[in-house]
This record gives sequence, structure tokens and C-alpha cells, in this order.
Amino acid sequence: MNLVIDVGNTRIKAAVFENNRLVELLIFAEEELLNKVDFFLSKYTITDGILSSVTVLAEHMLSDLQKKMSFMMLNVTTKVPFVNNYKTKETLGVDRIAVVSNASKNFSKENVLIIDAGTCITYDYINASNEYLGGAISPGIEMRYKSLNYFTSKLPLLEKKETNFSIGGTTKESMHAGVVTGVVGEISFMIDQYKEKNQYLTVVLTGGDTYFLAKQLKSSIFANPNFVLEGLNTILIYNKEEC
Repeated sequence: MNLVIDVGNTRIKAAVFENNRLVELLIFAEEELLNKVDFFLSKYTITDGILSSVTVLAEHMLSDLQKKMSFMMLNVTTKVPFVNNYKTKETLGVDRIAVVSNASKNFSKENVLIIDAGTCITYDYINASNEYLGGAISPGIEMRYKSLNYFTSKLPLLEKKETNFSIGGTTKESMHAGVVTGVVGEISFMIDQYKEKNQYLTVVLTGGDTYFLAKQLKSSIFANPNFVLEGLNTILIYNKEEC
């Protein structure tokens, strides 16, 4: 069995896979990482592990983690199942590497746009020739709400809320309309732009806001909040098979 750990900007996801099947998933804060790894190791027979982090984990935590079992640390030099044509490979986020790897495996010979809606919203494109060309990065929903509050003196900090209007009758409604309707509009526009250049395009939506956004988007998409984890497992299996 494989233990896959995805350290994000706001939380950690860890999952156990048996081959390609997700067996168990936990979401927790960074300070719980070592305890959660102990939990998985006591419950399952883990043979291999991979860790991906978009933040900098404390050195002592990484050291303690490697003492528990040997983890592959995902970085830009890790072997992946696609051709990476990104111009600045050293700056490419490991979360983006993971989703593209999963798209390469599950949608081979297809043009795929992967939208990861988390702290940031990332757009990543891999073509039918298995070539990754890049994409785009923009602020996520929570970041937009926080910026409205932080950079103004009177706007409140709001929690995301479904909205079906573009004209807000109150300040709070106006903020929801600006943030949520704005994000839905941005994603819809990006999908349309890619579809103009690709007669056939598969669109995958993942990340923490997957289901919140999926029901508000009119485009046909594959909604899968665990696409990053599956991608990490794909990379781990790929590297084991390559050895």
C-alpha cells in the first residue's frame, strides 16, 4: 500500500492507496502530521510513500517523518509520465505537477484542462501528445474575500456563499457577487478560451472548492476533489515501475 501526503497552504491531506484505489483519506493541520502518519502505519501495511509540499515544512518534522518511513519527496527533478515543456521548470508547483500526472494517466491522448480551485486557482493544460504547456494562476475564493477585508477599512470578512445574482443590493451581497460570480465567470471564460483552440477538450475541476463551484458552472466538467492525491499516487507508482 502507498501513503500519499499533500501539504497545502492551509491544510494537509493524507491518503492510503491500494494500487490505484483510495482506501482512506484524512484532512488535518500541519502540527498533526506525525501523529496521523503513525495512525496510518499502525493501521495499514505501508510499503511506499510520497510527500508533496507547496510550503516549507520544518526541518525537524521532515527528519522525524523520514525516520518513520522513507518518503519520496516530489520536486521538479522527479520522473513524471508526461513531457514537461514549461519554460521555468524550477518554479513549477508540485501540486501542478501532480494534477498533470494524473491527467496524463487517466486522459491519455486527450487535450485536458485541469482547474485546481484551492488557496489559488490554477489552470494547467496538457495536450493530446502528452505535452504539458503551462496554464495560469489567480487568487482563490478565500483569498479574494480576505483581500477585500484586508485592503479596505470598512469591508467585512465574509465566508463564501452561493449566489445566483450579479447585482448585489447590499454591501455583503455585492461582495458575494463580486467574488463568487467573478470566480465562476473567470473559470467559464478560461474554459471557453481553451475550447476555442481545441475541438475536443476534457475539463477537470479539483481542489477544496470543487463541489461549491461545480454546481454553479454550466460547462461539462469532471469534478474530483482528490485529483492531486491521485496524481501523487500515480507519480509514486510510475517511479517504482521505472526502477
